[in-house]
Amino acid sequence: YATCEMKPSSKIDADKPQVTGRVLFRQCYSHGRLEAIFYLDGFPLDDNQSGRAIHIHELGDLSNGCDSTGGHYNPFSVNHPRHPGDFGNFFPKEGKIRKYKTNLSASMFGPYSVMGRSVVIHEQEDDMGKGNNKASLENGNAGKRLACCVIGICKKNLWEEKLSEVTDKKKR
Repeated sequence: YATCEMKPSSKIDADKPQVTGRVLFRQCYSHGRLEAIFYLDGFPLDDNQSGRAIHIHELGDLSNGCDSTGGHYNPFSVNHPRHPGDFGNFFPKEGKIRKYKTNLSASMFGPYSVMGRSVVIHEQEDDMGKGNNKASLENGNAGKRLACCVIGICKKNLWEEKLSEVTDKKKR
């Protein structure tokens, strides 16, 4: 189990969304698939906004806000959006993102572990590598970094608490 405590970037303008919350990870065994819960607040309340790209970046360095997290975590040198930490676009509802994703290609184990790396929420939607330019293949033209956090080990109670909140809402 791992958690990432999301904080707004120290480098963004005050009028930009101040995103907080957490991203939680679970991987039951070394060759299992990674699961993630995205539990985030602070987006505009307007539900007609574009998606927000969320990616794992290579460094867990927040010394210069989210700008010091390096580029996308891309250990296999492949084009975007096939990096292990390309989670795609998320569409906030009522200022929140509450999402449970399974079958992710990143791993918490082995030489390509994402532990100690960062999760970054971008200002814009990810073009999924279809932007016909170099930046599209590197980062999906996702724009500035709104918020970020460093992935660290946690107890399973955090996962269990948020999983029930995220999955219970779907049943209503």
